[in-house]
Amino acid sequence: MPETTHEILTVSYLRWIVFLPLIGAIINGLGGALIQKAAGKRAISVIACTPVLLAFALAVRGLFQLIGLGEEERLLLDRLFTWLSVGNLHVDVAFQLDPLSAVMILVVTGVGGLIHIYSTAYMHEEPAYWRYFAYLNLFTFAMLTLVLADNLLLMFVGWEGVGLCSYALIGFWYSDLNNATAGSKAFIVNRIGDFGFMLGTFLLFWALAGIGHPTLVFREIVAYAVQLEGHTVAGWATLSVVTLLMFVGATGKSAQIPLHVWLPDAMAGPTPVSALIHAATMVTAGVYMIARLNVLYTLSPDTQMVVLVIGTLTAFLAATIGTAQNDIKKVLAYSTVSQLGFMFIAMGVGAYAAGVFHLMTHAFFKACLFLGSGSVIHAMHHEQDMRKMGGLKRWMPVTYWTFLISTLAISGIPPLSGFISKDSILWEAFANHHHILWLLGLSGALMTAFYMFRLVFMTFHGECRADHHTQERLHESPPAMTLPLVILAALAAVAGLLNWPLALEPLLPFLGVARFEEWLRPVVGKDISVIHGAVPHAGHHLDPIEYATMALSIAIAVTGILLARAMYQRKTLSPDRIADLAGGSLYRTVLNKYYVDELYQAVFVNGLLALTRIAAWFDTYVIDFIVNGAATVTRWVSWLDGQFDAYVVDGAVNGVGWLSAFCGGRVRRLQMGSINGYLYVIVIAAVGVMVAQLWWGTAPS
Repeated sequence: MPETTHEILTVSYLRWIVFLPLIGAIINGLGGALIQKAAGKRAISVIACTPVLLAFALAVRGLFQLIGLGEEERLLLDRLFTWLSVGNLHVDVAFQLDPLSAVMILVVTGVGGLIHIYSTAYMHEEPAYWRYFAYLNLFTFAMLTLVLADNLLLMFVGWEGVGLCSYALIGFWYSDLNNATAGSKAFIVNRIGDFGFMLGTFLLFWALAGIGHPTLVFREIVAYAVQLEGHTVAGWATLSVVTLLMFVGATGKSAQIPLHVWLPDAMAGPTPVSALIHAATMVTAGVYMIARLNVLYTLSPDTQMVVLVIGTLTAFLAATIGTAQNDIKKVLAYSTVSQLGFMFIAMGVGAYAAGVFHLMTHAFFKACLFLGSGSVIHAMHHEQDMRKMGGLKRWMPVTYWTFLISTLAISGIPPLSGFISKDSILWEAFANHHHILWLLGLSGALMTAFYMFRLVFMTFHGECRADHHTQERLHESPPAMTLPLVILAALAAVAGLLNWPLALEPLLPFLGVARFEEWLRPVVGKDISVIHGAVPHAGHHLDPIEYATMALSIAIAVTGILLARAMYQRKTLSPDRIADLAGGSLYRTVLNKYYVDELYQAVFVNGLLALTRIAAWFDTYVIDFIVNGAATVTRWVSWLDGQFDAYVVDGAVNGVGWLSAFCGGRVRRLQMGSINGYLYVIVIAAVGVMVAQLWWGTAPS
């Protein structure tokens, strides 16, 4: 065990943060149909929402307990029982709460609880209401297991659990082929990433066991990781291989290139599911995993560069796709992929706290945007094409204003939270001299502002393009849907104050600066010099260039907004003319998502199908031919053997018997008492003797 300077504080309530949603899932999953029939959907709502809200209350309790401890003592442990004890491997079912997991459970239970409340109105007409909430509770349980686990194996249980639940929720309306296909696609693509994560876990345990510390407990991995420097496997640095394999898992869960293709299709599920999966839970798992194992990544600069490049390309390319989508949820889906790319940029430059902060702020404004789109879809009678909307702010003022606040936040308009979190990531990329990647990230930020305000102008401004029947029935959503929107919009507006940058301290000196980074410092704040036992590097210094990059970031966001306004509100620029550039090929390429799905279909899906057809042909015409041929040969040999036995062996045996009987019958006649017979024998014998004597007597000597 690693040496610690303080005793770990043990508690017994962390398990209930995890198990309360599981209890709700079990009750609704096993008895929900009967409860819904007997007591109505309100009872299902209470059973589903209450555990999540109680878990949120316990999460708040845990937060305040951590605040009351010293910075280096902020760790609570709830150990239930020994799970595995095989050889050198000892794993407990145990949950840990530290500053990082505290942020995550507050997001999961807080935002998740609001989504549960929202769902009570959005899914009210659903016949399988109980099944939906059973899945939603089970998903929450899996995500909480993932973020509270104190070891990699228990994290993997939650990791696989959210993948399974996402399959069930995305394909909730399984009778529709598109929904069922989207759920299967999400499940299969994530299995590819999960295989890498699993291999990384095995390799890490093997490497730690090789240096005498067989463990998968996070705090022990952090303590011993530095001893793996110089350790190699097949000529490669072990830490690089481990972190790259685990990053493969992160690309699946967090929808990074090349495993990003499942997330946009996942929009087929109910809109609250989109908000839960793509804002607050599953897609953040990869970011959380890297933040949790930040020491391993800090010790693997090659892997960090891979993470940085993949994150930057994802942020840029997904943003370009978002500019051409017409489905309101698809725009938000590609926005999610792009924003996750920004989080991985932060992970790649070692700004782990900045990445986690953007994870939190993104959860607020993206959940609000998804739920706002659900409010629009609900009012438009399930219409999702923005080209058939317009002017909706007149009928839906609460949805409009909350949507607008969150759009300003994600676009990077100060002082809203998205500006603080995104600008800190871009600054870290610039300050670490990744200028080309910084420019790509800045371009992604420009397109974010453009496509988000394109969505706002097409949906809420101008003339309503819906049909007359739909316009007559337009209305604001009920309070159960608008209240979560208001709360999330408020959080999106003010959450940036938690990590107010040093450069802006003169504007609000009473706030203090970088409080969120200070909060996470015990978990993700140690740089490589601290890991090696040296003195820590100096803190953040104010750089005049930071003001310039910040001003440029604001200018970029404003430019994107004005460009969208000119094209979709003022109509002074024609979107069609821009789409026709280069003969329309660029627009078609972006609209069709760079044909990545088609490429995967042609290479992997069709390739696999072709391989299975070849295998089927080989089985039919080679394997079956050999098997059937062997059977035919065996059958013919058996027939010939039967014929040989019947006509040769049996014939010989029967022939000998017949001959014996024949000879016996003839000899028998000599013993029948006939004088004539005896005389004939005597005569024949005498003649025979005489002939013999005559022959032998005249023969030459």
